[in-house]
Amino acid sequence: MGKRTPERQTKSQPATAPKGYPAWFTNSKLHLWGLFALSFLLYANTLGHGYALDDAIVIYDNMFVKEGISGIPGILSKDTFFGFFKEEGKAALVAGGRYRPLSLILFAIEVQFFGESPFVGHLFNGLYYGATTVLLYLVLLQLFRPQRGQVKAYFVALAASLLFAVHPIHTEVVANVKGRDEILTLLGSLGALYLSLRAFHDKKPLYNIFAGLVFFLALMAKENAIMFLFVAPLAYYFFTSAKTGEIIKQALPFAIAAGAFLAIRFSVLGFGLSDPPMEMMNNPFVKVQGNGYIAFTAQERFATVIYSLGKYLQLLFVPVTLTHDYYPRAIGVMTFGDWEAMLSLLLYLALGAYALWRLPKRDPMSFAILFYLITLAIVSNLFFPVGTHMAERLLFMPSVGFSLALALLGYRWAVKGAPAGKIPAFRRFKPVLGVVAGIALLFGVRTLLRNPVWADNYTLFTTDIQYSPNSAKLRNAVGGELVTQSVKPENATRKEAMLREAIGHLEEAVRIHPNYKNAYLLMGNAYNYLQAYDQSIAAYQNALSIDPNYRDANRNLGITYKDAGKYYGEQLGQVDKAITYLNKAYELMPDEYEVIRLLGVAHGIRGNTPKAIEYFTKATEVAPQNPSAWFDLGTAYYNAGDQQRGQQYRNKALELDPGFLEKMQSNN
Repeated sequence: MGKRTPERQTKSQPATAPKGYPAWFTNSKLHLWGLFALSFLLYANTLGHGYALDDAIVIYDNMFVKEGISGIPGILSKDTFFGFFKEEGKAALVAGGRYRPLSLILFAIEVQFFGESPFVGHLFNGLYYGATTVLLYLVLLQLFRPQRGQVKAYFVALAASLLFAVHPIHTEVVANVKGRDEILTLLGSLGALYLSLRAFHDKKPLYNIFAGLVFFLALMAKENAIMFLFVAPLAYYFFTSAKTGEIIKQALPFAIAAGAFLAIRFSVLGFGLSDPPMEMMNNPFVKVQGNGYIAFTAQERFATVIYSLGKYLQLLFVPVTLTHDYYPRAIGVMTFGDWEAMLSLLLYLALGAYALWRLPKRDPMSFAILFYLITLAIVSNLFFPVGTHMAERLLFMPSVGFSLALALLGYRWAVKGAPAGKIPAFRRFKPVLGVVAGIALLFGVRTLLRNPVWADNYTLFTTDIQYSPNSAKLRNAVGGELVTQSVKPENATRKEAMLREAIGHLEEAVRIHPNYKNAYLLMGNAYNYLQAYDQSIAAYQNALSIDPNYRDANRNLGITYKDAGKYYGEQLGQVDKAITYLNKAYELMPDEYEVIRLLGVAHGIRGNTPKAIEYFTKATEVAPQNPSAWFDLGTAYYNAGDQQRGQQYRNKALELDPGFLEKMQSNN
């Protein structure tokens, strides 16, 4: 009987499984459909979710995306965040800015045809994620080549892709619509590598052109795709017999695409990396000192980065406690006197040493480790700041290396002690497959349980604050969301309790970050809704002491003075106190009609008719088409004994709105 030739697989017929192996083991079509279905169905429970977190920045509050297809030129010509901030300079809060137009273009197309639909956004995220898992499987088959070892190729490709598909660390990317940039980046990078390998193995040089185009799209989705400039040559070194010249030739389309992308990026954003702002919410490597900030020491910075890298490993192996927020001080200021930082350093040194030791042997485990380290390096904060200590979404691409490493460990376990040169018996894989299935089940369940947290901002923030209690940003986010929800009609009976809870979170935010002006702003809003006006005013003043040009705080302070004046005048009858507050509101908002009107009313009640006439006259100048302004002025003149003018101005009110008196009577 002749030797089996698994390489005789055709597109219409699955490879014949080795003797003793079930047919499904080498049925790539079954694997592909199964992986796609699993990847999509794991996130099917997000289809009913709304928008959350940064979806506002890239979708429903982005002026270019809201314009649909007509907004695409704006997307291509500006920083990714410009459409949200709508102001030059604000988009570059993180060093170097962001140029990631591809996902925004897709969002704009979706808005054009479907409107602002969270369902559509979540649906496409699931589909793209399924496609990414499928491409990972195909790339791994190209790397491990069933012709060279059928059992190893199919086991590693299937196990690694399965573990990748179910890993809970991906929930932030897939369950949050904004995470599509991460999906598209990995999808495009894997697609480019697959096309490149097909061009090499199948002698189809045209595929190299397609590889370059697909890689360019990956870069347009997110900049970290550029690390495949290193991954692709390594793939050829580890898994092919290509000589140095051939490797360079195959890497050339990647380099050309990267050059084109960088040229476009620099033309839009400029050259170089700007220094990160000295503000803790946009630069985690600063500390508050007095009314300003100081940078971490070199040791503090490096130790904190290394500690964060250790947290990444922990999350990959034990993804139980997940959170979307690792802003200061969810990760504390570390030194190498902290054992966690030292342990992380030793682990990464060991990983790097093993990868380099096995590099000359072309050990696939070395490739898996290098894939992880290389793709993590660009988002590690080691070389340039990324705006936060860490984020689970930043593990999306590196998790490919982790999944591959676990699959390789499983294969080594299965074949340990097997006769050399012979196909290992299937019975050896049964316990390994059982363990892989068990891990996949646990990961899958954790993913399903994590997904509902991303339903909306309220659910996300109030859940994750349990796991990131020391994050000033998340405390601020919880407080802000509670304030927003408290004023909705359905929460009328819970309004006060929600506002009190919001204030508690905001006080924690400013305890962690004393110069957090936005937390003081939101605290002022909460106190305003509670009609605790003095506390509200104090909070806004704190915000303005941090940033005297803080327009929102200045505006809200004026509104609070107005509300306080109205409250003390109309509800408590304390007219003098009301006028004191209203005068301060008038200083801040001299053209605000309601402030002017209330001053006129207060002075009228006080018996100062000339002053009342002065303010009501000003009201008619500010709002000449408002019949109430003219009627109030007429009433003031009646009170002054000038009935002729009084009637004249009342008639003016009726000219503007003949039904004004009836409306006023019905309101009373």
